[in-house]
Amino acid sequence: MRRDQGVSLERDGAEIPPNPEPQGTYALDTRRASTSAFRRFGELHLQEMVISVVALALILFFTIESPYFFTTDNAAALASFIAPIAFFALAEVPILILGEIDLSVGEVYVLSPFLVQHFNNAGIPVPLAIVLAMVICAAVGWANGLITVKLHIPSFITTLGMTFALEGIILIGSNGAPANPVGTGTLALVLGGGTWAEAYWAIATMMILFIMLRRTSFGLHIVAAGGNAESARESGIKVDFVKIWCFVLCAFVGGLIGILDGYHIGSIDPDTPGLTFMFYGVAAAVIGGTALTGGRGTMIGASIGAVVLGILEDGFHVIGVSSFAYDLILGVAILIAMFLNVQIERATIRGAGHGSFARMLSFPFSRRKESVRR
Repeated sequence: MRRDQGVSLERDGAEIPPNPEPQGTYALDTRRASTSAFRRFGELHLQEMVISVVALALILFFTIESPYFFTTDNAAALASFIAPIAFFALAEVPILILGEIDLSVGEVYVLSPFLVQHFNNAGIPVPLAIVLAMVICAAVGWANGLITVKLHIPSFITTLGMTFALEGIILIGSNGAPANPVGTGTLALVLGGGTWAEAYWAIATMMILFIMLRRTSFGLHIVAAGGNAESARESGIKVDFVKIWCFVLCAFVGGLIGILDGYHIGSIDPDTPGLTFMFYGVAAAVIGGTALTGGRGTMIGASIGAVVLGILEDGFHVIGVSSFAYDLILGVAILIAMFLNVQIERATIRGAGHGSFARMLSFPFSRRKESVRR
């Protein structure tokens, strides 16, 4: 019978008391479990926590510098800065996790609203024109992935060639002239015309891609293929299939933000610097903790990186700093982020990073672990 029920056992007329339970066992186990959970959380989200602190510090700085920054009116302007960068960052994260890059997503962004206009001018209703435009954008991504995987051409070269090809197609089709997005009314308001519509789309996209990356087998296969492609193949993962569909996903998201941004701005311009926007997205992803060498990246971190860049850009406008300083600070931020990524990666590997900045980053977690052991 169970001793914890308070039932005693008798043998030869003698009562044998139940063995006493060791005191503090459950408290110690709970402490160890909580510390282990804290350590795992820190190792997984250290970069996100660091960049979140940076974002909060920037908000505090610009709020002190200008009374116009932390206002309702400026919040809408801030969202318009953050949303496009966030879309590009989210589009690039799966590609970067694989150790690849897609330079052409910026031109897909420029192409999609012109495709909608072209189909509508041909007599196709606007909703169907949008669907057809998105299908073509996905086909561009499929071509990028197929050329990269099957012809073994580096994705940098493949997408660079596609960038110039799409730019030529856009200029030829539009004769180099800007145009207005087609469609009005509720459709236009929902697809970016509303003040907060683009921000809502960005949040929804982030949540969907977060679930895809963390909660589906396809997302796990992306991380596995990015970490070690050969081991992933030996494990039965179709690495080529994963890469191709990540390029399709990247181009699809790029086409979506092109349509949303067209309605938000109210015009579409063939000379839009899509390549520059793409690099802003890559910068946001890197600042948010995505490794350019592959194997690691988060949608939340990329979104927070976009928030940081948006705060910087909007804050400089509010306090009257030259926009040229934005590029300087962006370059420095990328270098610092890469330094932190390397050191944090060392800090989260057992036995690595001793005698370096990584040791300082891992100090809070290792100290808590030592205190529990004592």
